[in-house]
Amino acid sequence: MLRIAICDDDEQQLNKMAALLEAYLQSRPGLHGQVEAFRSGNALLARAEDAEGFGLYVLDILMPDLSGIDTGRRLRAMGEGGEIIYLTNSNDFAADSYDVRAFFYLLKPVEQRKLFQVLDGAVEKLNQRRSSAVVVPTTGGPRRILLERIRYVERVERCMRYYCTDGTVDSQTIRVSFREAAAPLLADRRFCLCGASFVLNFQHVTGVQGQTALLDNGQSVALPRTAATDFKKAWGSYWLEAHSL
Repeated sequence: MLRIAICDDDEQQLNKMAALLEAYLQSRPGLHGQVEAFRSGNALLARAEDAEGFGLYVLDILMPDLSGIDTGRRLRAMGEGGEIIYLTNSNDFAADSYDVRAFFYLLKPVEQRKLFQVLDGAVEKLNQRRSSAVVVPTTGGPRRILLERIRYVERVERCMRYYCTDGTVDSQTIRVSFREAAAPLLADRRFCLCGASFVLNFQHVTGVQGQTALLDNGQSVALPRTAATDFKKAWGSYWLEAHSL
């Protein structure tokens, strides 16, 4: 089930976009979904928190009280990993849309053909992320963890500790090197090895300041001095490539 949230303070524009989103769902028979419409960022945030988020957010940028960019920032701070598509009348906010890791940025008036193309790309990316997981052997038995929920992993004594959006998970004692144990993560381009015993998920990194990685939950993680420069370059490259459609 694909849950889509559309937010625009202009009622006419809101209804028009909601109708286009409904038409998109109807045109994709194998895709089951629903659309919910909101007149303000605050109303959307309250619903997202209540309903455990949406898979896709279509946000107008210019809204009173809380702009689409600020709404996106708050969604990311909540740990929301849904894809964000921005709608606007101006090119002036393109850089800000990257700041919240938006999937795409569309200028109004939105053409149906272009919108459907962007939605197809967002759905494909969302499905790939939702299906990617690792199975971690724990003392309580195997545990399947979605990659998108992993913020970072570090070696703690003789186990691997997974810091996830919904808590932490400790593996059983590892009997190989950390790099070898982390190989299933490193096979996914979202993950980066930092030093000898630390892996970070670019998806949850909102910025890099000096030798510190800033995460979407407000946490900061110190990077090894020798790894900070390369990490920042790799993080920037990841998001540049992720925004190309």
